[in-house]
Amino acid sequence: MNDRHPPEEFADVNEAVKEDWVSETTPYQRIRQVIAHTYSAVSAGSVADDARTAPKTARKHLNTLADEGFVETTAGEHGGTLYRRSPESLVVEQATDILNHVSTDELITRIQEMREQLTEYQTEFGVDSPEELAVDRANRALAESGSQQEEIDPETIREWKTLRRNLAFANAALSIGNAEQFVDGNRRSTGDSVPA
Repeated sequence: MNDRHPPEEFADVNEAVKEDWVSETTPYQRIRQVIAHTYSAVSAGSVADDARTAPKTARKHLNTLADEGFVETTAGEHGGTLYRRSPESLVVEQATDILNHVSTDELITRIQEMREQLTEYQTEFGVDSPEELAVDRANRALAESGSQQEEIDPETIREWKTLRRNLAFANAALSIGNAEQFVDGNRRSTGDSVPA
């Protein structure tokens, strides 16, 4: 005879975490968290499902976030409004994060290093961007259909694209840092600024 009892029903950990999230946050906070990671346009209903709230509530908060510049709206196929994280808010968030972790002097040094690395890529491949490189190599392959083509390392292309993105964020951070001195002179000293 077996004295063991059947195991208790297994609780879904994900569901428990979501329930805690709902109980510990407001609908506005959940909607903001969901849309903060939404880069493709989606409906208010989709955001509402992910944020565990009603579509009407989601729409109200999404429109508030759009007014604040955090969300970008577009018209959907059937006339409804679609929402996604605005690129501007992402740039500002990334730039602010950089400013919180890197001094202005270090940022200037890193920007110079990134510019030098971009110049090295451009010199090495004879084009201004990884997109131009792909077009150039495709054109060469079509023109020289029988010959061996040099393979482009996909990791190099990824690194080049990442470098351009990081340089754009670093430049934005530097611009914001310089602009902040005019808004709040006590926040950064004028010695930390770079002439435009």
